[in-house]
Amino acid sequence: MRVRMASERITHKPSNRSFKDRALVLFSFVLILFATIFLISKTPILNPPLESKISENPQNLSQKLPSFSSQLNPSLYHSNGTEVIYQIPSSPKAVLFVAHGCNLHAYDFWDKSPNCPHCTGLPEDRLFVLQALELNMAVITISSLGKCWSFQREMKNVQWIIQTWAEKHKLENLPKFAMGASSGGYFVSALATKMEFKSICIMIAEGVFGKIDIPKNYPPTLFVHMVKDRIRADAVLSNMAELRDTGVEVKEIRCEEIPLDANFLAKRIPGLDQGFVDKLIQVFHKKGFLDEKGYLKKDGRAIKWKEALLERKLIPEKFKLFSHVNEELNLAFGYHEFTSLKNDEIFEWFESHMRRN
Repeated sequence: MRVRMASERITHKPSNRSFKDRALVLFSFVLILFATIFLISKTPILNPPLESKISENPQNLSQKLPSFSSQLNPSLYHSNGTEVIYQIPSSPKAVLFVAHGCNLHAYDFWDKSPNCPHCTGLPEDRLFVLQALELNMAVITISSLGKCWSFQREMKNVQWIIQTWAEKHKLENLPKFAMGASSGGYFVSALATKMEFKSICIMIAEGVFGKIDIPKNYPPTLFVHMVKDRIRADAVLSNMAELRDTGVEVKEIRCEEIPLDANFLAKRIPGLDQGFVDKLIQVFHKKGFLDEKGYLKKDGRAIKWKEALLERKLIPEKFKLFSHVNEELNLAFGYHEFTSLKNDEIFEWFESHMRRN
């Protein structure tokens, strides 16, 4: 038995040559593994191609503008030192107050017309109002007394204007909603403590909830913000949590940056022809305003695109659509700008609260 066991041990013991061969194979495998890891670590991770990124983005350039049967044909008057512009559809089912941002006015939401010869019709603002009218909402816009909204000076004034206007046009019993952008968003968040809105939308602003007492009947609140502005995005999340804790229904819509394209500008800005925007995009590429994927490196406020076009004599010195182009550039950059790209979701939010008590 001992001999047999010894022979078995001898039979299964590898020879010196076999051991060296296996060691060599193992060493080669480890060497190849380390080489592969090294190469992977040095290889840049490529972003998906532009076409792929666009197709995954709900705000993509192939998005078609909605067609509207409604037209912008507002009425205007002055009340308590400010301008009021409004339009009431033939069968109104709700009232929508819209508050502009700093350095803007009520007339930026409406196209120039005989009734409003100084209206400017900024592209995103007008699309928002058009969709509201299409849904049979009576829209009222009011200019702030200063560059931005002042809460102490204007809260009672705006409340009084909306109430007297609604009574005059027999709209006082319709459900009321409000949307404010930037400074207007802060204003609406405070105004909602004084007025009975069915729901509100706060765009590119986090509201002033740290400075107001939130009543039990505070309206459901939708936040529309651009995630590139991380400080504001964090503030929105914080305020959403605070509102939830007090029993307020909340929701957010996040907006991303989008690549800039000539078709995008031509579709969204009335008065710009395709030939002009083609040249504009070419200049943007030559001046380095866009990266290799077509994304703006800075927003419209920070690049001298007007000077670049004037230098090439592509626009006159008094270019009337400067603010219109600038708004779309800011929108594409996706940091802080009024947007109508989320209109469907915003108005679905309003509609969902239309008949709630």
